[in-house]
Amino acid sequence: MKHKFWGLAAMLGSFLTFSRAAYAQGGLAGDALLYMRQNPSGTARSLGLAGANVSLGADFGNLTSNPAGLGLFTKSEVSFTPGVGFGTTNAAQAANSAAVGTGSPSLSQTANSFHIASAGIVFANRRPDNDNTSDWRGGAFALGFTRLADFNQGLRYQNSTDDNHSFFQRLREPYNNGNYTSADYQNNISDINNQYNTGNYQDIDGLAYGTGLVDHVAVPNPNPNPRPDQAQGQTISRAGTPAPLDPTSPDYANAPAALKAARKGAITQTETIQTTGSLSQFDLGYGGNYRDRVYIGGGVGIVSLNRTRNSTFSESSGGDQDFVSTDYLKTTGTGINARLGVIVRAADALRLGASIQTPTYIRLTEQYSTSLTANAKYATTGTVNTLSTAPGTFDYSITTPFRANGGATVLLGKAGFLTGDIEYVGYSQAKFNTLDGSSDRGLNDGNYSIANNYRNVVNFRFGAEARLDVFRVRAGYAYYADPYKSSDFSRNQQYYTLGAGIRTKTFFVDVAGVYLNNKDQYQPYSLAYVASPTVNQTINRFTASLTGGLIF
Repeated sequence: MKHKFWGLAAMLGSFLTFSRAAYAQGGLAGDALLYMRQNPSGTARSLGLAGANVSLGADFGNLTSNPAGLGLFTKSEVSFTPGVGFGTTNAAQAANSAAVGTGSPSLSQTANSFHIASAGIVFANRRPDNDNTSDWRGGAFALGFTRLADFNQGLRYQNSTDDNHSFFQRLREPYNNGNYTSADYQNNISDINNQYNTGNYQDIDGLAYGTGLVDHVAVPNPNPNPRPDQAQGQTISRAGTPAPLDPTSPDYANAPAALKAARKGAITQTETIQTTGSLSQFDLGYGGNYRDRVYIGGGVGIVSLNRTRNSTFSESSGGDQDFVSTDYLKTTGTGINARLGVIVRAADALRLGASIQTPTYIRLTEQYSTSLTANAKYATTGTVNTLSTAPGTFDYSITTPFRANGGATVLLGKAGFLTGDIEYVGYSQAKFNTLDGSSDRGLNDGNYSIANNYRNVVNFRFGAEARLDVFRVRAGYAYYADPYKSSDFSRNQQYYTLGAGIRTKTFFVDVAGVYLNNKDQYQPYSLAYVASPTVNQTINRFTASLTGGLIF
């Protein structure tokens, strides 16, 4: 019981992830995937082509895809691209061993946004056609901003499960450790007790104990290799939540009634998650023109990451809400990368392009907090109890993988063009690192998950443009492959795009619409020995962008 202190506390809390959200499927590895998996990006012209511009050239979007394309500019220009996004996620419980009954209703959640897709300026300098003093015909320098990934998404679902697959079962496994006879488990119990005794709550396990949702039950120690201060046969602690306690336990008489009987029947889980933010890049680049046949370019990007996640999770049984927890997580970061590219005019009607991008190094800071409200029936005080962790921070870094692109463009004279790209992304090569000798806090586990669950993929993008005088019409399609090595659930992303525009000698205006359709799965927590409730998601998002530009 809570009045007992189980020895000196091992201050493990500072080495562990602090919120219930940390136990959701994916964890750090899932965050890494968000930062690696980018959207079609750039101007409305590029977006109308599904981002296929590696070999096209003469577009501001080349600054992030293939800076060699800057060498095809013959005049300077400035452009600005605002956009709006509308997203809906439909979620329903997956059929697995954690599901009870005929399933729960499908629920939807929206996530809309206004954003800046790109903004920048290109300074072009071309030699006159009658100037033959050098084979280098000129080039262009560009700087600007591009939004590479959109984190805006909502999720709302309702699950029906039983007590053995519920979040209470997760709380019986402190810090996801289900072996109560292990020394690590007992150290975890000591840490939880220390949080309670000091009032310095650091995580969901400490909050659950402090609110009475969890009790620590004295049981004989059967471990032949116990912790040094706990001999075999001595009493050790075991985390207990509403589940039958042994009537012979020393703590049975004083335990709340709710801790003496398991929850019966279906357990209803609900959760609402709202995520906002983006991954953006500020770029400097130059592309040169050699004999109007070969174009070479390079660029440096400064990455800016901003993501906020708010979630509310609850469980109910027998008509009562057993608990509700809320999590707040804000991640910000700054990083750097570089890229090189080339475009070759293989024939008057054919351009071939290729580019490579270095791994991106991003230094990240997380700010987080968690609160938990437990039903009075689980507390020794008999009153509703709400506790919160102190706001915390964690600094670490991630290196996202090398990228390589190849593309071809077929020019159809004044009628338009066809273009296509392939992109290699080494998802399994991403890696988290600690900073300044700080604690690991699950980073090594995240790296293990990345290396063992993710694979290297090839993505495809295709686009076409039709021209009639100053008018342009565009369409595109992009396929981003499933990054998971093995799964019975496909997580590929498909983008369908349309665009139109007007281009004169002094200005241009373009519009584009991008529709994303993909599926995903979500687990609110992981269990040591049984399946966790799983949610199937169908994600639909439409983004509209408008580019205005001046040519000078």
